[in-house]
Amino acid sequence: MAVPTTVDEYLAKLAPEQRATLEKLRGIIRAALPKAVEAISYGVPAFKLDGRAVIGFSAHKAHCDLITFGYIPEAVTADLAGYELGKGSIKFPIGKPPPASLVKRIIQAKLAEGG
Repeated sequence: MAVPTTVDEYLAKLAPEQRATLEKLRGIIRAALPKAVEAISYGVPAFKLDGRAVIGFSAHKAHCDLITFGYIPEAVTADLAGYELGKGSIKFPIGKPPPASLVKRIIQAKLAEGG
């Protein structure tokens, strides 16, 4: 299967519920990072500022991920109780993206830390 080259290509390959979930998340991220450029980074949709991936997302069979590319800012870890965390990802159920306020706090914390 070919790796998508755009966010729209990535989303087009997903099941309808996954696509709807990530489209909602995409809108939240766009609102929080209006100057970001959408791209594919490491095979997943990413939002970049000054050429660096700040945040992204991905779909999996049983969940979706909000990807923070390398680390989750310490400033928001207390807000993430109830989510399964990876080194640089936050898992959430298909159909239930994190609230816009949380996504915005994550982005603000990453930008404040230079990430």
